[in-house]
Amino acid sequence: MTRRPGFPARLPAPGAPAPARPPAAAAAPQRTVPSGLGLDSHAVRARMVRKLAGQGVRDARVLAAMNAVDRHRFVDSALVNQAYEDTSLPIGLGQTISKPSVVARMIELLLAGRTDANGRLGRVLEVGTGCGYQAAVLSQVATEVYSIERLRALHERARENLRPLRLANLHLLFGDGMQGYAKGAPYAGIIAAAGGDAVPVQWTDQLAEGGRIVAPMVMPHGAQALVIVEKTAGRLNQSVLEGVHFVPLKSGIA
Repeated sequence: MTRRPGFPARLPAPGAPAPARPPAAAAAPQRTVPSGLGLDSHAVRARMVRKLAGQGVRDARVLAAMNAVDRHRFVDSALVNQAYEDTSLPIGLGQTISKPSVVARMIELLLAGRTDANGRLGRVLEVGTGCGYQAAVLSQVATEVYSIERLRALHERARENLRPLRLANLHLLFGDGMQGYAKGAPYAGIIAAAGGDAVPVQWTDQLAEGGRIVAPMVMPHGAQALVIVEKTAGRLNQSVLEGVHFVPLKSGIA
């Protein structure tokens, strides 16, 4: 059995040494979790889940996962009253937290691929941790999740957001998501929160046989669409689905 890498981990830029972990005194300041607005109520999340079901999300595993994670804990205090609306919200550095319906849709597509006898995905790679919300939802349906973020400030914010949840099967990485994470491969599923002109070959190389990639991709006409890439008998099959709008997929770290 392959030894799993230790965490927390940080990935170096290609050809560069791994950055040193900052001392405790230099750690990011604690952010106050919004509360006192009734958002901790199960009824608030249940209402969001009912709306998702009404919009066509059918997988009970996805609905249960969306119901299990408090979205308001991942948004800024000024936007907390919009946390359970079906809208994307800014999280800084030109990035956003995706709409609940988009998160649910993409995870549902991922679960339609290879799962175990208990209906769970095996190891999953998420490219673009952002604030950590989708990673938390993925942890509810996969046995192990590796989530990579290229922006250091967002990586640190996700760690802060996720630390209180103590999700033992979720590992956060700081590095270039376009390179994937070979040490964790092969992956039963790969999901991306940014869209490029093509699915990187590193992702398809790290995808397990029978696995699938769910990601936005720029089409020839310039708009983005959701695509599924499946690996069957060593061959890749791609399907193009509905139009979406995600931030651009970029290489390197910042």
